[in-house]
Amino acid sequence: MTDVVISEFTAPAAVERLSAHARVHYDPTLFEKPDLLAEFAAQARALVVRNRTQVRGGLLEGAAKLVCIGRQGVGLDNIDMAACARRGVTVYPATGANALAVAEYAVTAVLMLLRGAYQGSDRVASGTWPRPAFIGRETAGKTLGIVGLGDIGRQTARRAAALGMEAVACDPYLDDADPAWALARRVSLGELLSVADAVSLHVPLTAETRHLIGPDQFAAMRPGAVIVNTARGGVVDEAALVEAMASGGLGGAALDVYETEPLTAAAAARFGGLKNLILTPHVAGLTVESEVRVSTMVVDKVISHLAGLA
Repeated sequence: MTDVVISEFTAPAAVERLSAHARVHYDPTLFEKPDLLAEFAAQARALVVRNRTQVRGGLLEGAAKLVCIGRQGVGLDNIDMAACARRGVTVYPATGANALAVAEYAVTAVLMLLRGAYQGSDRVASGTWPRPAFIGRETAGKTLGIVGLGDIGRQTARRAAALGMEAVACDPYLDDADPAWALARRVSLGELLSVADAVSLHVPLTAETRHLIGPDQFAAMRPGAVIVNTARGGVVDEAALVEAMASGGLGGAALDVYETEPLTAAAAARFGGLKNLILTPHVAGLTVESEVRVSTMVVDKVISHLAGLA
C-alpha cells in the first residue's frame, strides 16, 4: 500500500523526509509510464509531481483516495484544477521557492542578448576575430518591461535595478496599493511593449494569456528590442516570434519554454539560422539550491496535509 507517489525528480533529502512520515513510491521516470502511474495513483492519498506529469482525465478519475497534490514548481497547466476542486483535492504549488533562480536566469539572458558577444565562441575558436560583429549594448539606462509582477517578476525587477535599468510592469491582477509597484512603474501591455528595450514574461498559461505575445505585439515592440520567456511556451506565439526575428524587427530572444515540450525535430527546426537566439530546455527555475527549496517546501506541505487527515 502506498500513501504518496512521486512521479518526477525530487531532491533525495526531501524523499527521505517524506518517507519518515508516509509510505512512499518514488520513481523519477514514472511520468513516462502512464499505466503504471495510474496503478500506483489508485492507491495513493497524495501525488508529488513536476510539470511533465499530466494530472487529469483517467489518472484523476482512478485516484479515488487522493486528497492532495504537491506541485514542484508554480505552473499548474498540467493539473486539471477544476476537477481537483470538484473532488476536494488540494493542490500545493512551490510558490516562491524557485523565484530567485528564474529571476537570475531572466536578467542574465537580458544581459547576454543586449551585449550579443557571448555567441561568438565558435567564430573566435575557428581563428576569426569578428570584433565589429559583436559590439553590443549596455543594460544601464535601458528599460525592462516585466509582464507579471508576482514573486519572480519582483525578483527580476530588483536585479534589473542593480544594473541601472528602469523597470516598467504590466499586471492587471495586482492592486494599485500593492508595495510591488515601488519596484516598477505600472503601464499597460501596449505601453510596455512600446518603451521596453527588453521584455521578460512571468505569467501563467491560461486561456487569457495563450499567445499573449503574437504578431501584433511583436510589431508594437521597439526595433531591436529583445524578449525572454521563462513562463510557459504557449504565452508566446512561436511562429510569430520566428517571423519577427527573421525580419530583423526583434533583436533577440531567449526561450526556456516552448509550445510543445520536449521540442520535436520539426519544432526545433523553425529556429534554425536565427541570430541572437538562446534556447534552453526548461531549466530557468532549476539550480542546485532551488531544487532543495522546491522539494522541501512541497514535501512539508504534503506531510502537514496528510497529518491533518490522519
